[in-house]
Amino acid sequence: MNRPKVQRRVGKYEVGKTIGQGTFAKVRYAKNAETGESVALKILDKQKLLKNNKMSVQIKREISTMKLINHPNVVRLYEVLASKTKIYIVLEFAMGGELVDKIRHDGRLKEDGARRYFQQLINAVDYCHSRGVYHRDLKPENLLLDGQGNLKISDFGLSALSRQAGGDGLLHTTCGTPNYAAPEVLGDQGYDGATADLWSCGVILFELLSGHLPFEDSNLLTLYNKITAAEYNCPYWLSPGAKNLIVRILDPNPTTRIKVPEILEDAWFKKDYKPAVFEEREEAKLDDVEDVFKDSEVSHIYLI
Repeated sequence: MNRPKVQRRVGKYEVGKTIGQGTFAKVRYAKNAETGESVALKILDKQKLLKNNKMSVQIKREISTMKLINHPNVVRLYEVLASKTKIYIVLEFAMGGELVDKIRHDGRLKEDGARRYFQQLINAVDYCHSRGVYHRDLKPENLLLDGQGNLKISDFGLSALSRQAGGDGLLHTTCGTPNYAAPEVLGDQGYDGATADLWSCGVILFELLSGHLPFEDSNLLTLYNKITAAEYNCPYWLSPGAKNLIVRILDPNPTTRIKVPEILEDAWFKKDYKPAVFEEREEAKLDDVEDVFKDSEVSHIYLI
């Protein structure tokens, strides 16, 4: 006798297959039973998080950051649910997967395609910076694509808020992925979060247009030296406009590195440019983020 399959639910969400897994989190496909909308459900073990202070701080930061952001090129946070043992972060489902998979599958992109992704990336990064949010781990693995091929920034676990800057107005935590990190981040001298994020955007643009990274070496010290000296070679097939923009972004001196207003005025960047159109979200409250970590018997719903 076949037993009927039990459909697991979390609140109003019908939970489906696993689509991603990490040490502390599992991501499952889910569907909003009321609207039929697909979502990604990030499931975290509360006990594991409470035993790992660094990871719990990272998750609190991710939730706080995503509450502040409402942009069409950033993965949207819908709500957070909590039970006694689990935390459920309900996110926009990006059915196109990671940009890194597209690069691995297709190799280098044509300039028009790379430019479109880069325009959306700069739109989103500029918006995040206007909200006092610095991502600090921008790379193709953290850029997702929706069903229409639009880029969505994800994974704000290493992000910083402007209020975390020291008395010198700079951030001091070395973090991110070395190949995409700015020289000043690796130099441990303090850095401006916005300028450092733009360097990572430049590395991503280079990778989109060439199919490989500008800075690579199996020896970490050699890699750091290459990044600090901005030692890389632009492929011969890049147009002068693309090459010029990359050179201006991958400037190892953060004070002379190109800023967003200048990027927006760059001739190569401006071709077929469509600014993002969206409505601002009301000012987010961050004082309830701690609630989902409490050892509550009752399922707590925390709506955005």
